[in-house]
Amino acid sequence: MRCEASGGLCQRAWVEIDLAALAHNVRQIEGILAPQTALMAVVKADAYGHGAVTVAQTVLQHGASWLGVATIPEGIELRQAGIEAPILILGATHTPEQIRAQAYWKLQPTICTPQQALAFSETLTSSNLTLPVHIKLDTGMSRLGTAWQQSTEFVGLVSRLPNLEIASIYSHLATADSPDRTTMKEQQQRFEDALAEIKSLGLPSPRLHLANSAATLSDRTLHYDMVRAGLAIYGLYPAEHLHFASCGTDLGLTPIELKPVMQVKARVTQVKTIAPGTGVSYSHQFVADREMRLAVVGIGYADGVPRNLSNKMKVALRGQPIRQVGTITMDQLMLDVSEFPDLQVGEVVTLLGKDGDIQILADDWAATLGTISWEILCSFKHRLPRVAVSSIA
Repeated sequence: MRCEASGGLCQRAWVEIDLAALAHNVRQIEGILAPQTALMAVVKADAYGHGAVTVAQTVLQHGASWLGVATIPEGIELRQAGIEAPILILGATHTPEQIRAQAYWKLQPTICTPQQALAFSETLTSSNLTLPVHIKLDTGMSRLGTAWQQSTEFVGLVSRLPNLEIASIYSHLATADSPDRTTMKEQQQRFEDALAEIKSLGLPSPRLHLANSAATLSDRTLHYDMVRAGLAIYGLYPAEHLHFASCGTDLGLTPIELKPVMQVKARVTQVKTIAPGTGVSYSHQFVADREMRLAVVGIGYADGVPRNLSNKMKVALRGQPIRQVGTITMDQLMLDVSEFPDLQVGEVVTLLGKDGDIQILADDWAATLGTISWEILCSFKHRLPRVAVSSIA
């Protein structure tokens, strides 16, 4: 559905989600996985701002078999939409209410500590419920998880507790997006060492997973039984050296091409001419050095366009790059459109995405701001309607 057909909700600004590009990315990632390796699509934070339900439905149709979210409400939203695939809660949960909610909605929790495992077992036993649980080991991220050196005791405890079934053992890589693989390989070795010790317990072999998007794209030895892909399914590379044109084929991976899924667009709401010496927007950080035509565009920092991009960003209009001028305000920003004397109110500006030969990526904004593309994608607010489109075959 194009925005023009969405009941007038996109008269101001909107986010387009290219479902064909999303499906393409999932198939590309699936293509570098061994047949026995499952794909978990990470759809936390409203699928990185893309719309969790629509994204989840699409990725499951095209090869993903698991979903990963950060919170219980994120998982419940998917269940209420009729999604039945296994859902892993990647965040830590502790209270009886949280535990019972996960059991009721058939969500699978991450268990990080012995204390948490005991709380889960006690609550589930008293309610006569059983849950598959996923054991998180800390191999160097220093975030959630029990230290890998204590993995045998931890897994042994969980295996003995009633009403808990170990579904997987996993860890998370801290530097998989770095060209220097030293720390990543050290974490992998710690994971392997922990697994070797756990094997001595004689337990049934659970599912193993370690790779995020960067690790998935860079090294097949990190794939194990499942990979957890987030950024890559949304069409962005976690680092420049992981781009499909230079992906490490020496590691046995086929280079893949990812297609950005999100585009952000807004309409021109007013066009005016200002005289030389006229200040533009708050604090007059920009002053016209000549007679200038300005376009006011109905999108601002309350929608997710970072204020720190003021006077630093370009947008696409009629297939041409156009500079933004003045301070970006809460709901609006201004463009120098002097080269378009016939510009009309209602014309569409592309802030992120492709217009003609111009492509603007979240990576571009992130580089300007000194941040990461994940943050850019997750910043777009819900007052921007999400509109599903399909621009590629």
